[in-house]
Amino acid sequence: MRDKRMTADEVVACLSDGMTVGIGGWGSRRKPMALVRAILRSKLKDLTVVSYGGPDVGLLCASGQVRKVVFGFVSLDTIAYDPWFKHARENARIEVRELDEGMLQCGLRAAAHRLPFLPIRAGLGSDVLRLDPTLRTVRSPYDDGEDLVAMPALRLDAALVHLNRADRHGNAQYLGPDPYFDDLFCLAAERRYVSCEQIVDTAELTATAPVQTLLLNRMMVDGVVETPRGAHFTSCAPDYGRDEAFQRSYARSAADPALWAEFTNRYLSGDEAAYQAEVGVPA
Repeated sequence: MRDKRMTADEVVACLSDGMTVGIGGWGSRRKPMALVRAILRSKLKDLTVVSYGGPDVGLLCASGQVRKVVFGFVSLDTIAYDPWFKHARENARIEVRELDEGMLQCGLRAAAHRLPFLPIRAGLGSDVLRLDPTLRTVRSPYDDGEDLVAMPALRLDAALVHLNRADRHGNAQYLGPDPYFDDLFCLAAERRYVSCEQIVDTAELTATAPVQTLLLNRMMVDGVVETPRGAHFTSCAPDYGRDEAFQRSYARSAADPALWAEFTNRYLSGDEAAYQAEVGVPA
């Protein structure tokens, strides 16, 4: 079996301008932030980001590397809206496609199954269909004759996710309470990269946790990056919770250009090791 270990910068080198990139996690929970920070250090531009968004989307909006966001929400959980995403929308700096959360999941599932669309009730009776005239409905061919949303596949050029543990071949495991939809992001993508808190031997994955926690198998992964605290400042249960103080500092800095310049100079101007050292993570 192939050794798929890579660095975060090597992952980003596999991405190109204009790509559609799906980012796993949920809000401010288990986001692949080390990979996002590697994108921030790059010259990538014109990205379309598909996400149940949190600071991943906000930081990429702040850097100007996003052309379009496809989202169910962009929230920091304890802070309702990501400030940089809000700013980008209010100033029309990005295109957006806002979907019901279930529609986003359905679109990823359609892409994962290599289908053009899947029917879903979510979105019916809402303004989603009015605001997105590209969406269509379809009538059930059976006796019920029900009208349903024909949710188109959300195909991804690349997927970035963060899990607790992985082996060098790409089998990856979550140990927290929720898998989110990281498996769908990977199945919907042409290229799939997982960062993890720790790379361990394959046998160790199931030695201390049930086999059901293996969310990704090696066929769903093209590259594995070991990045301890790589989800910071989002949570990665049970390894660590969200850094609420840092998150408040991020939101407060986004409201003031001088504070933001100080924030970016302190936290985002160096490499990942410099970031982790600055936020106080022991080497």
